[in-house]
Amino acid sequence: MNSSLLPEDFEQQWAALSLLAAPNVFMCPAALRAVWGLDFARLKVFCAWLEGHSTRRLIGFWALQRASLTPVGPAFLSAPPYSYAFVSSPVLDREHVDLAMNRILDNIELDERLPKVMRLRYLDGDCPSYTALVRALHERGARMFKVSQHERPVVTRQGALQKSSGATRKKLRQKWRRLTALGNVEVLDERAPAAVQKAFEIFLQMEHAGWKGSAGTSLLSDVRDAAFARRLIAELSQQACASVALLTLNHNPVAAQVLLRCGSVAYTWKTAFDAEYRALSPGALLVDKITEQIFASETIESIESCSPEGSFMNHLWHERRSTVEMVVHLGARYSIDYTAVSVGARSYAQLRDLRDKLRAMAPSMLKGRGASIADGG
Repeated sequence: MNSSLLPEDFEQQWAALSLLAAPNVFMCPAALRAVWGLDFARLKVFCAWLEGHSTRRLIGFWALQRASLTPVGPAFLSAPPYSYAFVSSPVLDREHVDLAMNRILDNIELDERLPKVMRLRYLDGDCPSYTALVRALHERGARMFKVSQHERPVVTRQGALQKSSGATRKKLRQKWRRLTALGNVEVLDERAPAAVQKAFEIFLQMEHAGWKGSAGTSLLSDVRDAAFARRLIAELSQQACASVALLTLNHNPVAAQVLLRCGSVAYTWKTAFDAEYRALSPGALLVDKITEQIFASETIESIESCSPEGSFMNHLWHERRSTVEMVVHLGARYSIDYTAVSVGARSYAQLRDLRDKLRAMAPSMLKGRGASIADGG
């Protein structure tokens, strides 16, 4: 489906739905426009409507992408709907969560053109939409295989009052004093679209100058990824849903944190720092300070780390939510595609877990690449 196939009033319908549902910035129309505008993914979007006598109201929305294990198949529907989306849960009206989830699944199951196998990563396992999804799948006799379940760090307004361990706080205070001893230190987070896009360019250059650039994983390492990221931030900033916080020393940026916002939730999407100041953990300092600023000056109630596989934020924020990956077949019958996708997903998860164990066993191997917890990058 492309954007032209959405109803004309979809923006208004989405705005109304987002007030009644657990938000997900990666599903909002502005983000999807960036995907459609650059043909960045083969998006498939599904709507659930509540029909009235003369009106209809959007009560559910889910964006997925059509993918395949190899160029010749098997095909499946995949979440997240595009690269660089880190929460893939559907957006469902809290008062109609089961009805909305079932109508979305009906749309998938009854469309003969669509695959019936889904590989769903980055589901929020603590969100009502996840419970509704599992319940709906059980009721229709679907096959399900849970590939993995991990915890990710988050912070809520109330949880922010309960600071992390004394050792962590002490180290942050020490490093902040050392940084401020070098000169004038500021935390900037301008929200005007032009200012956001200018700050995002600073982030891109900073990320590329660090270990991610050397490893070929920075956004600027791939022309297509960089173009999409710029379009994504531009679209979201027009809706006041994106900003780039900068930590500056004597007016020179030493760390950058890309922030996304949707409803009452903020997301720490991407971070970068100047390697020259690695010993002072500028990325961690910036996240710590911007967290305080957000809760002090905005109506945000929680901040998502966008780190389903862990990060330095594990040490900054003590609250956790679960991230679930599962493979689903909409039908109780045997499906070789379901088996193939399940095996592929499980093998990938095992390799990922092995990588994480090796990282934990050999932190010194990562030193100098900016991936240690203390670096805050």
